[in-house]
Amino acid sequence: MSQTWTPDSWRSKPIRQVPTYTDADKVKQVEETLSSYPPLVFAGEARRLKAELGQVAMGNGFLLQGGDCAESFEQFNPNNIRDTFRVLLQMAVVLTFGASCPIVKVGRMAGQFAKPRSSDMETQGDVTLPSYRGDAVNGIEFTEEARIPNPDRLIQMYNQSASTLNLIRALAQGGYANLNKVHKWNLSFVSGTPEGDRYKDLSQRISDALSFMDACGINGETTPSLRETEFYTSHEALLLNYEQAMTRVDSTRDAEEWYDTSAHMVWIGERTRLLDEAHIEYMRGIANPIGCKVGPTMTPDDLISLIDKVNPENEAGKLTLITRMGDGKIEEGLGPLLERVKAEGRHVVWACDPMHGNTVSAEGGYKTRHFDRILGEVKGFFAAHKAAGTHAGGVHFEMTGLDVTECVGGTYEVKEGDLGDRYHTQCDPRLNANQALEMSFLLSDALKAERDS
Repeated sequence: MSQTWTPDSWRSKPIRQVPTYTDADKVKQVEETLSSYPPLVFAGEARRLKAELGQVAMGNGFLLQGGDCAESFEQFNPNNIRDTFRVLLQMAVVLTFGASCPIVKVGRMAGQFAKPRSSDMETQGDVTLPSYRGDAVNGIEFTEEARIPNPDRLIQMYNQSASTLNLIRALAQGGYANLNKVHKWNLSFVSGTPEGDRYKDLSQRISDALSFMDACGINGETTPSLRETEFYTSHEALLLNYEQAMTRVDSTRDAEEWYDTSAHMVWIGERTRLLDEAHIEYMRGIANPIGCKVGPTMTPDDLISLIDKVNPENEAGKLTLITRMGDGKIEEGLGPLLERVKAEGRHVVWACDPMHGNTVSAEGGYKTRHFDRILGEVKGFFAAHKAAGTHAGGVHFEMTGLDVTECVGGTYEVKEGDLGDRYHTQCDPRLNANQALEMSFLLSDALKAERDS
């Protein structure tokens, strides 16, 4: 590295999107406590994810990343975790059949408790209070007491993340992810729609293939990959004091390598990706695979400078660029970036976040996203890659396994008048289980077309 990096070197840089705590001594005490806690993930797991993403960067796989906009302390429930995990596995099965390539599964889970905000303050009526920044910082209730940033919430975030990870590992490795079961799952999706008929047809094709393989002696008992799956976690690394407290040296290696053990993968947001500021400084030193959001203001020169900063060795799988430009803007905005990165021979994973550029306001004050616009950005993403001759490497959704009414549209159509029925998000609107699974079928068609072209 051109400059010496340490886990706390970010503290000498300007920083954005962090809370202002009233008790510095309490913050320091919490940081010291977290530093003494066990890691949530292990360096070897992060390396395995980086290797899988390396294959995606080379065009030999596809990244499926999804989960809550912001996890909630109050809504913490094993059924909620299980249902989101289940939908992600269902989506992965559908995508595997379409792409005929490995699907790397990464959840926005077990750590996604902080959110950047466009304003430090929020006004309701004639009352102005600090903005809600996620349960890791303050409470969503619009009261003076709830909106005071509380460092003890970082401890609660750690504990809830640990519990979530424990359940995810059990689901992924304990038989719940057995392919013989996955293809039979449904969340009331399979009745009465064209997509439902497609899912049942897909299930039957998988059953036939598994029966044939079993007759040949290939089953879950003889082949662990049929009964288990790799599933990784990720979140936006917004609260750097928490990330620093979870940063540890890999004790299994001779060379000194630092890993952020709060998640397998962490990413930098659109609002915090400035090259000479704290978030980039922290990210450039950890060995985890990392992501960076890429919005419409990104220029080719700025993108190359960012890549040089966080992935100077041009390591495939190290950096995932997550585009978020909006329906109707993606092809024009993404094309020059693809051409420049390709011309420079940089190894990156390109993924599409079609959520954040398509948020609108609806009647009743609800934020929402239209299914067709989300799909439109995904289609534009694939079209831009086809034009550039590059690999459309992944998608990044805010979604849930719950039957919420937050995004409008889809075959099981949610209308604007339905938004108030089950609008449960902590911050931004999410695709519900039906919309997410429908999206996976449409993605599957796009991947098949890319494969056959």
